[in-house]
Amino acid sequence: MGQAMPVSYVRVTGVERITPRTARITFTGEALPRLLEDRPDQQMKLCLPREGRSVAEGLLPEQDAEDVHGMRWYEAFLAIPEARRPWMRGFTVRAYDRGAREMTVDFVLHGEGGPASRWGADARPGDVLGMVGPSSLYARPLPEVASMLLAGDETALPAIATVLEALPAATRAVVYAEVADAGEELELPAAAGGAEVRWIHRDRGGSLLEAVRGAGAALDGVDAAWVAGEASAVRALRRHLVEERRLPKGSVEFSGYWRRALTQDDAPTEEDLAWAAERAADSA
Repeated sequence: MGQAMPVSYVRVTGVERITPRTARITFTGEALPRLLEDRPDQQMKLCLPREGRSVAEGLLPEQDAEDVHGMRWYEAFLAIPEARRPWMRGFTVRAYDRGAREMTVDFVLHGEGGPASRWGADARPGDVLGMVGPSSLYARPLPEVASMLLAGDETALPAIATVLEALPAATRAVVYAEVADAGEELELPAAAGGAEVRWIHRDRGGSLLEAVRGAGAALDGVDAAWVAGEASAVRALRRHLVEERRLPKGSVEFSGYWRRALTQDDAPTEEDLAWAAERAADSA
């Protein structure tokens, strides 16, 4: 537990299409019992093959216990010839069964032909992927508040579900979730303190940002927020919550999971770098 850059391999044991655009994939792995914890929002990276459906075991660099932030590991990863180097994409562990040594991960099938969508749509039992993380070094405790806003698009639904499962009984949740259409709605867990869920459908012209901005009294009493999804929407939501809703910066947890018109392989923009610096300052 707590290693900064644990590297392992996981094998597919089951695939289920839970919505037209979401595949729920179950993995097993020898290292899962020592890597996964019973906590919400466990984020890790999956390494996806350039060709085929599996990543060859042994292809990824070995981890270095002294490489606390993983920079040397990442340099070694980039040294793998491009034709063989896996695509690396971020995911959240949706569920973990310690007894069965299995974890569940939801793949959003965007349909634009990206490597994660392609692989997730064609995944089969027996396929092998590399996994980097998760690490408890990046775990953040849930706030003990009376009311908490959870807001995100479909890429954030797995994390939102795990947060709902873990919220203290004294905390009420208000959920705003943006999806493509009504067919992409998922049954979310009930929070112990109660939860109100509002779905926003893009096919009807809805957007997460405008829905939260226009929430009015529905967000009265919210003490903290967890926001994730497309990076520019997350940035705008965070500004709204801090500048207009007057939430303290430290009470708004936020993550930009993806960038419109850009992938995780593209270099960060000036706005990305400025945003990362601001986030680091808030966390200091």
